[in-house]
Amino acid sequence: MSGIDKIRTWLNKRRDLNRHPPAPHYWQIFAVVAANLVLLSFLIFDEPVGASRHRDIFTRSLGKMITEFGSSGWILTAAAMLALTGFASWRLSRGARQRFRALYLGQIGAYAFLAVALSGILANLVKRVIGRARPGQFEDWGSFGFSAFSGAKFESFPSGHATTVGAIFMVLILLLPRYRLAFMLLALWMAFSRVMVGAHYPSDVIAGLSFGAWFTLLLANVFARYRLVFMPDAKGWPVPRLALITGHRPA
Repeated sequence: MSGIDKIRTWLNKRRDLNRHPPAPHYWQIFAVVAANLVLLSFLIFDEPVGASRHRDIFTRSLGKMITEFGSSGWILTAAAMLALTGFASWRLSRGARQRFRALYLGQIGAYAFLAVALSGILANLVKRVIGRARPGQFEDWGSFGFSAFSGAKFESFPSGHATTVGAIFMVLILLLPRYRLAFMLLALWMAFSRVMVGAHYPSDVIAGLSFGAWFTLLLANVFARYRLVFMPDAKGWPVPRLALITGHRPA
């Protein structure tokens, strides 16, 4: 039996041994609300933002400082290092409790990496196909200008940075739900910094932020099905198997 077959067999056993309620339909409500917010922003806010894209120096400087935190490069590197460190420690640890914690951290790293990487790949594919002109092209194309596969100047919708922000902060919200309000506020500032620097329209940011968060939530439901990182609560919502700050949660 190959390594892939062994992993598949192991996952199937975990799925079959851990029966749980079906995932809730909140993700569908989330998708509908997000789609309407994107449409409203597209119709109401994008054109005024494009017409006034020349921000004052303070706003642009603040946006540039904040927007760097939304780069996927360092996030993917950190997630990969966490995954590798966790899995290596799991192989080397002796005690059952230490092995469980090490394996859990490795799974978190893998989950965060997949959430950011896969949502980012999909967002970048979509933005190339849609080909929306960036705010820098507003004078020639307006806020309704589209030209598919025409290069970086026509890859505005959705925002890749905002997608990354939505993904990584949804990871944090699911793992540390007690701090979800703070994470939401930070996500909004980091995502809308793309508008502050004149790189995207509001609808681009809302779409990217929502898609990243939505994709990460769906991925959490998949992980919960196999009791990886998450487990389903009584309503089927993914909750962490281990409380990272307050102590151990039974698996």
